[in-house]
Amino acid sequence: MPMYLTVRPLTDAEAETLERLARSRTTPARAVERARVVWEAHQGTRVPAIADRLGVCEATVRRWLRRFNAEGLAGLSDKPRSGRPATYPPEAVGELIAASLTAPQELGLPFGSWTLSR
Repeated sequence: MPMYLTVRPLTDAEAETLERLARSRTTPARAVERARVVWEAHQGTRVPAIADRLGVCEATVRRWLRRFNAEGLAGLSDKPRSGRPATYPPEAVGELIAASLTAPQELGLPFGSWTLSR
């Protein structure tokens, strides 16, 4: 008999949170979709049916069920991704934002407004 991927037993708090997320209209769409995957599996729906209902591939359903089973609700959030390092350090960005929110005259500059070149 083949083994089916199922969701582990949920705690009461997890079930409440998942149901709320799965029905949410204000939560980001990705979080709602992931919560629906787990909620449907909790209701006893098999992977192919969940994929059909949500319009995703079966591999996506399996990925989120495995991550939830391993990590719980935290597993449904995005993991950090590699990418290009920041061009400017956070301190420099903060200084630039603070300066741009200040009137140029207050900084002793001869112009009346900020532009991209200034």
